[in-house]
Amino acid sequence: MLLVRPCHSSDLEAITALLERSGLRLSTLPRDPELLAERVQVSLESFAQSPSRQGKERLLFVLEYSPGNSDSDRDTPQVIGLAGIDVCAGNGAPFYSYRRDELIHASHTLNVHNRIPVLYLTHELTGSTLLCSFMLHPDWATSDHRALLMCSRLLFIQQYRHRFADTVISEIQGVSTEDAQSPFWDSLGAHFFAMSFAEADSHSAYRSKTFIAELMPPHPIYVPLLTPAAQRVIAVAHDQAQVNIELMEREGFSKGPHIDIFDGGPTYECPAVRLSATNPARIKQVRFGGHNAGQTYLVANTSFQEFRCALVRFSDGLGDVIRIQETVAGLLGVKDGDAVIYVPFKSGGR
Repeated sequence: MLLVRPCHSSDLEAITALLERSGLRLSTLPRDPELLAERVQVSLESFAQSPSRQGKERLLFVLEYSPGNSDSDRDTPQVIGLAGIDVCAGNGAPFYSYRRDELIHASHTLNVHNRIPVLYLTHELTGSTLLCSFMLHPDWATSDHRALLMCSRLLFIQQYRHRFADTVISEIQGVSTEDAQSPFWDSLGAHFFAMSFAEADSHSAYRSKTFIAELMPPHPIYVPLLTPAAQRVIAVAHDQAQVNIELMEREGFSKGPHIDIFDGGPTYECPAVRLSATNPARIKQVRFGGHNAGQTYLVANTSFQEFRCALVRFSDGLGDVIRIQETVAGLLGVKDGDAVIYVPFKSGGR
């Protein structure tokens, strides 16, 4: 069975292996062992609701494979996926991005009227809730596993709506080459930073962000002055991100006017209230019994610190009770009579 739960300190080795196996560039997950251990510790403190993390909570969830089903003989790591939520983008510091806009340049004398695309440096997304650190083991990157990991975060936000911002965002990786070069960075940021694209992205994620305000020009960037290669990749996602985008759009997200300041990738945004409207959750009491049959639901317990979420099949009736097998309830951390929250599961479709 597959289970989504908070990250534990004992997961650190498995997460490190997952990062190496995936080969993805995730600015919110460092490959440095000490920095990664610090990131996991921040998540532990955030789930424990430590006062020192208030307003700067950074939550990490893992997708765990639990042997015992028909796939028990499959050779796979225990932790097969990872996903994060930053409760407040910026975590107490400005969260920078570029906002796409236009300026009008007109001359009545010459009868010229031009609309020029520009980029404004802004931190207006600071404080939004940020979905981040999404990663799946390549051998388990099916559409349903991807949907389980992604939608479990959205169900968590629905359940604890008061803890999150009114807007939920997700920065999508932009276009880059196999050797980690970014056409957007090479045309813009490289002229103002004495570092490579990878170094700047890493520095922004794990260290002080003040260098962005200190070095990046505060004036509008006229897009036609960038190289044609840079212009082509503005707000364009990496090919590998397309399947994630389709899932997000299905859940109510849409491409916003903001882009990443380093690789020019798009930012997808969604009002938090739309998450509930798109797939409203129900809460009912659990009773042991029943058979593993019926519709498939995304089911979670009602614990913040010990959150558990999985795909469960059962028949939902008109009453206030659902019946699930005791072994499944045990994996979810619920006892007979406990409440669970659930939504119908929509397959990834691929």
